[in-house]
Amino acid sequence: MATLKEVAERAGVSQSTVSRLLNDPSFSIKEETRRRVLRVCEEMGYRNVFRPAIAVLDAPPSGEELQDAYFSDLRKVLVECAKSMELDQPTFIRSIHELTERAAEFDGFITVGATVFPEADLRALHAVLPHGVCIDTNPAPHLFDSVRPDLSQTMLDALDAMIAVGRRRIAFLGGVGSIMGMHDYPEDIRELSFRQWAAHLGLGTDGLVYSSGTFTVENGYRLAEQLVADHREAGSMPDGLIVAADVLAVGALQALNALRVAVPDELAVVSVNNQSIARYTSPSLSSYAIDQRELARMAFSTLIDGLKHERRVRRHILLTTELVPRASFVPRA
Repeated sequence: MATLKEVAERAGVSQSTVSRLLNDPSFSIKEETRRRVLRVCEEMGYRNVFRPAIAVLDAPPSGEELQDAYFSDLRKVLVECAKSMELDQPTFIRSIHELTERAAEFDGFITVGATVFPEADLRALHAVLPHGVCIDTNPAPHLFDSVRPDLSQTMLDALDAMIAVGRRRIAFLGGVGSIMGMHDYPEDIRELSFRQWAAHLGLGTDGLVYSSGTFTVENGYRLAEQLVADHREAGSMPDGLIVAADVLAVGALQALNALRVAVPDELAVVSVNNQSIARYTSPSLSSYAIDQRELARMAFSTLIDGLKHERRVRRHILLTTELVPRASFVPRA
């Protein structure tokens, strides 16, 4: 175990400063110095006293109520997870510019949401606060860590499940507004993966991908309406539909009900997110669950590991999803 003298030398302060900080709750010291000393104590195994100050860059895209509900749930989970891990409650900040300006107050940060930040803003944030973990998205893979659901694997799982029950003409319904690295792509990762895995499995996708507009109930209704208009009279209706998110699936099911498309007999439907609304649609919605608690736990753990060990290599963690079957699609037992 390190000595008090070694800790003081590494932290660049006097031995008395370290001693008073650890033993005198009333001791007044600059916040930046306090965090540095506590971090050195943790690194050198002197005492397990490091409690990092963590910010949450809370910048989800504004819009659909159901989409907002997903992020609202994630905020609550982050607070609960911090408490269970005996961490101080994180500070929620809505602007990347505010976080950059207040960087000296924090050891690291976690991002929530899929807002697209300019590259210059991301690099400016990294210059003053290099330790960050992005949840759900991966906007700057060379700058920050990330913890995300493995949506590419989810698309393959959904296709395999559909094929296993005899569905071979499978359509995809999605939206626009995702980011991969520093490049803004028009295709969401779920659409890219759907196309890739469908081709690998020998399934045709021509005329079966409906992916445009925002992630809203209204857009899901519009896209499903268009799908039926394009294929019903032509006798080319798909027998399976994979939807990128529950918020779109809610609208899609409304349209299919209005147009008297029998779900799941005529068209099996499966979605992603498993929000609470999935239990109350008509029919109830089969959906792949994203474990928000595990996302939060891994985000905090990854951030703390980076703070303790000053990793230069970025870490990107993918978590599997699990199908929660309901009436819209019943997989093989």
